[in-house]
Amino acid sequence: MKMLKAIGSGALRSVKAYKGVIVIWFFYMVLVSMLTIPMKGALKTGFGNSMITELLQDGINIEVFSDLGVQLESIFSSFFSGLLLVIFMGILMNAFLSGGLFNSLKGNEDNLTVSEFFRSSARYFWSFLGVTVLVSLMMIILAIFIIGLPFGIAFGSDSGPGASTFIIMFIGVIIYLVTVIILLLVADYSRARLVTVEKPSCFKALGYGFSTTFRFFLSSFPMMLLLMIVIILFTWVTLRLISLWNPDTGTGALLLFIVSQILFFCKLLLKAWRYGSVTALMEMHPAKPVKEEKV
Repeated sequence: MKMLKAIGSGALRSVKAYKGVIVIWFFYMVLVSMLTIPMKGALKTGFGNSMITELLQDGINIEVFSDLGVQLESIFSSFFSGLLLVIFMGILMNAFLSGGLFNSLKGNEDNLTVSEFFRSSARYFWSFLGVTVLVSLMMIILAIFIIGLPFGIAFGSDSGPGASTFIIMFIGVIIYLVTVIILLLVADYSRARLVTVEKPSCFKALGYGFSTTFRFFLSSFPMMLLLMIVIILFTWVTLRLISLWNPDTGTGALLLFIVSQILFFCKLLLKAWRYGSVTALMEMHPAKPVKEEKV
């Protein structure tokens, strides 16, 4: 069965592409540090040498933050501006690094060097960014029409939301989730195609992504659904574990940091598994002639 073969091949490819996953992990850690380190410094400046640690051991204490006074507004303003910057840089970084990762996951590639990873990232950056932006816009527009519009009509009516309204909204959420999985397939097929042609074009790649997704829907959709379930379950278990772990010593905090980074690295491997599986399934399909990509 092609789907199972693709999943197995994707797992092997993700392991072989471990160098690229390590590079991505490092860049994400640096990116997150750009937000957390200044925030920690701002809180330390605001609280000074107070008893903040003891006051927050048993949970969030609102009185602690009220003591900050006018500094609280400055801290939150700095946090949100930093968050927007991190999100923007994260989008660019994801488009850049994904090019190198997809190139590492091709069937004819084996043990690529880090320098080749960065060369591929630079070569496919603009095409990958175009695919990311266009697919993201599709998801936002569909979310507005499938979820937001019915939600606004229901809660804006004089009668208010009823049981039938929540049923309709639940169905809408299910439809939207299915649509998101399809769009993720389109994006992955498009990016997998981009690294196989001489002149990458995001629009032609998207056309290929849509046609391949629906042409081989019976094998593509169940595979993506299974992989997304695994990734979501792993993410839930990770968040649950981190939230329940409350270290009270410096050694415990260090151990928590190490475990959280290992789990994050595993999540990146799962993401590479998804990319590798889609790439493997694409290679099992009859491809369009390369000449069509150069027109």
